[in-house]
Amino acid sequence: MSTLKLLGISGSLRAASTNKLLLAEAVRHFGPADYTEANTRFAAFDEDYQAEHGIPSEVQTLADQIAAADAVLISTPEYNKGIPGGLKNALDWVSRVEGNPWKDKPVAIMSASAGRAGGERAQNMLRLCLNPFQPHVIPGPEVFIAQTSGQWDDEGRLTNEFGIELVQGLMANLHEVIKLRA
Repeated sequence: MSTLKLLGISGSLRAASTNKLLLAEAVRHFGPADYTEANTRFAAFDEDYQAEHGIPSEVQTLADQIAAADAVLISTPEYNKGIPGGLKNALDWVSRVEGNPWKDKPVAIMSASAGRAGGERAQNMLRLCLNPFQPHVIPGPEVFIAQTSGQWDDEGRLTNEFGIELVQGLMANLHEVIKLRA
């Protein structure tokens, strides 16, 4: 089998996002892979804009990256009991491209959030938002990293042993799904 291609999507746009750290942690535990982190800094979805200008090139790039990936990792914070607007916007834009790059795509969902629940409600909302695209969302283990400020060392590695075990389990299950699809 050739090197697997993983696409990471962070629900947070911050450069120092703990969700970007969680994506990096997941990739370390996944094993050898060609990893790309997606750009989701898009203008707000607007049907009038699309009617006049078509699909923005950066949106088409994301759709192409999803289609080309063997699997997609999504890590999102929880903002006001849901997913960040930027992540929802990216999903909305990609839904407008021709074809469905998400169809049957293995997707692993994780969250890192400052709150006590660790992003549980955001994950539930994200699963709901992905449902029309019919990806193969890995059911678990569910990875919720709560109260994120003290969960990372100076090198950006997760220090919470239980969280590490959850990430390892999710990546093992993702590997298994990819292997079954090959």
